[in-house]
Amino acid sequence: MVQVKAGDTVRVHYSGFLDDGTVFDSSLEREPFEFTLGQGMVIPGFEDAVVGMDVGDSKTVNIPTDQAYGPYRDELLVAVERSQVPPNIEPDVGMELQIRTPEGTVTNVTITEMDENSITLDANHPLAGKDLIFEIKLVEIV
Repeated sequence: MVQVKAGDTVRVHYSGFLDDGTVFDSSLEREPFEFTLGQGMVIPGFEDAVVGMDVGDSKTVNIPTDQAYGPYRDELLVAVERSQVPPNIEPDVGMELQIRTPEGTVTNVTITEMDENSITLDANHPLAGKDLIFEIKLVEIV
């Protein structure tokens, strides 16, 4: 059998779980997920788990925070004046938005708090600070 190595493009099916068993993502109801190892397309722990697998292999891996989306960072919380939200958007806690940073990059944020004057935006990845569990099946080496 041919084992997956750096530089290979692979197709996998996966399900991702939190420690409490909550499923946060799964490819089982859609086409297998395709990515190329070594290109930073997936979190490091997921990529490391696929290396060495043979087509048809399945495994369950625990991926610690530092090999997933990193720690939750308080400095990625920012309060903005409510007047900075475009008038066509009705903000609500839990709403996801995209903002442009002063450097010109687009960043995804989630509204976490609101009052009459300000809105708190969280730029952390929703899975930051969490250990993850993945069930992975290697479908194909492309």
